[in-house]
Amino acid sequence: MSRTIAQIEEFRFVERGVIELNGMPDYRMQMQDFYSKRFRDVYLFDNFMQLETAINDLDYCRWLTNQPCYIKDDYNEEN
Repeated sequence: MSRTIAQIEEFRFVERGVIELNGMPDYRMQMQDFYSKRFRDVYLFDNFMQLETAINDLDYCRWLTNQPCYIKDDYNEEN
């Protein structure tokens, strides 16, 4: 059974019970499929701190899923 912690745009963060090997909570990031609208696991977090960072920084979620992220707002050809 999974518990939804947060949902931001196309990303959902869930806790799926406990990992049997170490007894720690199993945190996952899921992404919504564009066509079917179903969520699928795209990243398994190592710990709660990494999950919290992803919840607070949408570009970090994009970086974890190989999407364009951390794009500069202004582009200057001199730099």
